[in-house]
Amino acid sequence: MTEPVTPYEQPQQPASAPAPAPAPVSVSAAAASAPSAESDAAVTAADVRDGAAVALVVGVAGVLLGLLWAWLAPRVQYVSNGEAVFLRDTESEARIGSDGTFLLLSAALGALSAGLVFLWRRRGGVPVVIGLAVGSCFASVVGWRLGLWLGPTSDLVAAAKRAGKGVPFDAPLELLAHGVLLGWPMVAVVVHLGLTALWAPREAPAVSDWPDAAYPPPHVHTPTDRPPAA
Repeated sequence: MTEPVTPYEQPQQPASAPAPAPAPVSVSAAAASAPSAESDAAVTAADVRDGAAVALVVGVAGVLLGLLWAWLAPRVQYVSNGEAVFLRDTESEARIGSDGTFLLLSAALGALSAGLVFLWRRRGGVPVVIGLAVGSCFASVVGWRLGLWLGPTSDLVAAAKRAGKGVPFDAPLELLAHGVLLGWPMVAVVVHLGLTALWAPREAPAVSDWPDAAYPPPHVHTPTDRPPAA
């Protein structure tokens, strides 16, 4: 006779603990922090006022460019034979030198203005850069027109009569390449952006809006139910 064999009963596995629910997040706190972040990034009235001040001061500085250009630019000379006016030296590079002098002066003043603006307001800002670019363009035009006005007269007939036959006289200043008017604004913006990228004060990292939040959430690493042992 054989006795019925009672199957071996395996001990019951303890039920796995349920995953803790994530902590509730206050929607009002997150919503309250959003306007503050947007207000920090927005352009304020003070920023616009500073940009306008930069544009005005840099534009007035164009007077210095006109004075220096009228003083340092090489002179082209004409001569009259009593009937017509001719270049005294047809191989002279003074006319090209006038453009080069204007460009070099513009570049130097552009770098100087960018450095002064950066020292005045190290944190930079879009309005300041726009004001610097607009003021530099205006300064180039002011310097150009002022240099023409301060230089020799543009009335060659009157100048030839005043000088006399066979006597050389200075030709009026002129720019053969009007692209040099962009020298000041281009140098000013590039130098200012470079100084801002290298030495502008860095902002502190923003504090988390949800300080109690944990990453990764606890339920991610909760052990799963294991199958019963055989």
